[in-house]
Amino acid sequence: MYSNKILGNTDCLIVLMVGDFENSIIEKIFTQNFLNIITAKNTTDAMALINHNHIDVVLCQNSDLFNTFTFVEQIKQVDEKMLTVLVANSLNSDDLLKCIDLKLDCYLLENSQSDVLLKPLNKMISKYLTYKNHERFGTYFNEQNENIIVSKTDTDGIITYVNDAFCDTSGYSRRELLGSNHNIIRHPDNKKSIFENLWFTIRDKKSIWEGIVKNITKKNESYYAKSFIIPILDKNEEIVEYIGYRVNISEMISDENRLLNNIESNELSVLALIQIEEYDMLEEFYNKELIKKIEDAFANSLLSNLPDKELFNRVYSLGFGRYALLCNFYKFMEKNKNIEKYFDKVVEKTNNSILDIDGFKNAFEDDLNIVLSFSYGKQSLFEDAKHGLEETIFNNKTVHNSNDACLIDQRFAQNNMNIIKMVKVALDNYKIVSYFQPIINNKTRVIEKYESLVRLIDEKNRVLEPVSFLNVAKASRYNNKITHRVLENSFNVLCKINTEISINISMSDIQKEEIRDVFFELLHENKEHAHKLVLELLEDENVNDLKVIKNFIVKAKSKGVKIAIDDFGSGYSNFERLLIFEPDIIKIDGTLIKDIEKDIYSRNLVETIVSLSKKQNIKTVAEYVENENIFNILNEIGIDYSQGYFFGKPEQLNLNSKQLASRM
Repeated sequence: MYSNKILGNTDCLIVLMVGDFENSIIEKIFTQNFLNIITAKNTTDAMALINHNHIDVVLCQNSDLFNTFTFVEQIKQVDEKMLTVLVANSLNSDDLLKCIDLKLDCYLLENSQSDVLLKPLNKMISKYLTYKNHERFGTYFNEQNENIIVSKTDTDGIITYVNDAFCDTSGYSRRELLGSNHNIIRHPDNKKSIFENLWFTIRDKKSIWEGIVKNITKKNESYYAKSFIIPILDKNEEIVEYIGYRVNISEMISDENRLLNNIESNELSVLALIQIEEYDMLEEFYNKELIKKIEDAFANSLLSNLPDKELFNRVYSLGFGRYALLCNFYKFMEKNKNIEKYFDKVVEKTNNSILDIDGFKNAFEDDLNIVLSFSYGKQSLFEDAKHGLEETIFNNKTVHNSNDACLIDQRFAQNNMNIIKMVKVALDNYKIVSYFQPIINNKTRVIEKYESLVRLIDEKNRVLEPVSFLNVAKASRYNNKITHRVLENSFNVLCKINTEISINISMSDIQKEEIRDVFFELLHENKEHAHKLVLELLEDENVNDLKVIKNFIVKAKSKGVKIAIDDFGSGYSNFERLLIFEPDIIKIDGTLIKDIEKDIYSRNLVETIVSLSKKQNIKTVAEYVENENIFNILNEIGIDYSQGYFFGKPEQLNLNSKQLASRM
């Protein structure tokens, strides 16, 4: 039997349902999956609840009884990250365009099957939970610590709900906890002022309280919890109940929390993160008791291996073979130390030392080594060093300077220099070439277009696809030269062929004056062929001037060039571009096409795109057409053109004789 389960810990979310969902399949899905649901019959009451509470998801009926889209707009003004979900009995183009404009998160059709409804909900909720949990718990939340402890209390602080994680962590049964208050798990070491501040914040200020609380289990074992306590208010701003979210941070609190607090209290610091390289091997061959002895002995040995012991007075044990050293930056500089040379000595001495466990000399000198990442300053100090440690291991180095500028420079130099050299050689030898993939008319099966696709032929005469070099090239001065060469290659073919040629061009490239000048110069030289040219616009996160893009498109279209939007359907941003750029052609995202045989959601979305395109008199092209069954489905839906390996792979064209349209 199919399950209506939404993946992830949805107990951590607060949902507001607006409208009348009685006997609705969507209501059933939400009530089965969300613990904290608030309801409102109209948008006035709903806005009051939104203004008083920290709502995560708003589920609203697209009803004629109230102005739904004005309501969504008001929600986004309160908090643009709040998830907005509209429910309707049918989908029409006007509503779809409004949803796009408002950046609606999800649009559900009431008469859909459960699996169709769950697919976009799961995608939306999963992404939001990741953002929300990291926002709440920061470095304390990760994939190994994803069990969030949840409880609810009434206005007097009496527990009315606990989840399984609460019971598992505390050791108490649900029966023992319900009807009690949280004093049952509070450790006597906590200061009274903590809870005075907690109650003042949630009851008097009606705000969220957050902090770290020491708790005690039924077996008198201590544990620490990073906690959030949230008051839930009604439309009259009266408290209804309290919800608590917690993460057990006991394994980190002893040293990592002290480390982070000390970083925060220092004006500037020098931080080193150290990793035992063979820790995975230790876990595989030794029991936990011996590993703990090795870790403790190693922490003690680190201090003895420091060249100047007065600079660092303690070792922070972070677990899993990882350690940290921290000192004041100015204290370090007073010793006139070169930071990198200092840590080189630390690593060298440590790697050449013999580890002593309980008085026994173990032969770890050849097997137990460390790598070290250091950073200095204050902002993002721990994150920089942590990221740098991964770079150190990846690059087979022993010491790595992880400050931002050095990290970027070294990553580029170490990982990408060979690729940059390869690109330079290819450009010098005219080995940046264009391959062309046919695009056929679905009704006639005649090739009416080709897409120009960049390839690099290396010194061993291997043909490399863009994934092998283009992303690296974009970070270099050679990117413009590659774009220039692709344009030249494509125009050279355009004037020798009867069919249309599509050229991919990113929006960030269009922003560059040099590229715009090259394009219009080539277009002027081949103006009699302009009507055969299609520009496929590629979305780019680095676009910061849409006016330049818009002006470029207007100028190109005035000279007969057609405009296509590539990868359409991969997100609502595509629809925004539809409104802004008024394209002639839409190329539907290939991930939707390749799954269309078995994925009803993909088919529904493709059908919606095609319907919308026909109303706007826009031609549609489907990529990733890999077999005849897919092609037949696309024909049935009404897509105009197809492209994919079923019709032909990208290859160089033979221009010795004039290419004419041909039947597949």
